Amino acid sequence: MGGEQDHGLHPSKRRSVSGPDARDSARGCGVVELRRYDLRPGARETLIKLFEREFVEAQEAVGIRVLGTFRDADDPHCFVWLRGFLDMPSRLDALRAFYEGPVWARHKDAANATMISSDNVLLLRPLDRSSRLAIDSSRRPPFQASTGGAAVLTVCPLQPGTEAAFWSHFESEIEPALRKAGANVRAKFETEHSENNYPPLPVREGEEVFVWLLLFADERARDEHLGRIDLQALTVGHLAARPETHRLQPTSRSLLPD
Repeated sequence: MGGEQDHGLHPSKRRSVSGPDARDSARGCGVVELRRYDLRPGARETLIKLFEREFVEAQEAVGIRVLGTFRDADDPHCFVWLRGFLDMPSRLDALRAFYEGPVWARHKDAANATMISSDNVLLLRPLDRSSRLAIDSSRRPPFQASTGGAAVLTVCPLQPGTEAAFWSHFESEIEPALRKAGANVRAKFETEHSENNYPPLPVREGEEVFVWLLLFADERARDEHLGRIDLQALTVGHLAARPETHRLQPTSRSLLPD
């Protein structure tokens, strides 16, 4: 869960936080965390069951939007998830409430026992209204429901100062090519430059990235799309390093694909 440390704050220092109201849900997320966990061999299913049974509603009760939870199709030891917040001050309040609250206290040892590393985290901001992912959490599937859909997350490292130029290139060249090849471009993000206001949970700092999320009806559609796209050709001359492409499969309670 990204909370290996025992924060050790006295209960009197905790701040009470109420969950998101309907207006906040409609506004979606102004800040999104993309979290990739490196897990111990054979531990992924243990973490997913624990996460979906204990941590989904507990986070949403304090204002965290649990947007998407995924298995990495190419790495059996990787769990990927996205969670959102209305803004940075809301993020601070919500993370304090969850990680200093009773649910995490009860289950943190079991969660952390599955992990090798949980600090591969990008702090992002959405680039348009649809990317705020204002998803109705009442539509969340029940525990251990059958899954459907598939996704791709692409992370593009940029040189500082090239963000606007790459955004323009994405809109004019990359996104049309992705859609033509059968993708639903669900969300686009860039680096959120605010200081990490909850230091007990590290994030990757000093990096400039552009991230997009693609959704598909199933794994076959996803893989056919990837076979049609030459991402190197679409991004050549625009990136600081090679792009990362992650094939993802939603877990049973994921709100994405939506």
